[in-house]
Amino acid sequence: MLADTLEHLVKGIVDHPDDVVVVAQNSGRGEVLEVRVHPEDLGRVIGRGGRTAKALRTVISSLADGRRVRVDVVDTDAD
Repeated sequence: MLADTLEHLVKGIVDHPDDVVVVAQNSGRGEVLEVRVHPEDLGRVIGRGGRTAKALRTVISSLADGRRVRVDVVDTDAD
């Protein structure tokens, strides 16, 4: 549910919504949601000074009902 919600939010921000992929993984420290977007949209998702990414993390953590969730924005150019 959290991955679907995050994907919906990110698709509303970016110029290339078809390239948005959210991968959910479980780790020993909780759930990790990796967000991958088109390279041109990376700045939009991170935002000035990281404000947009921080807002996305805040929304997702409030929906997590106390569970540990981490949201990572992955730079696809680095792969």
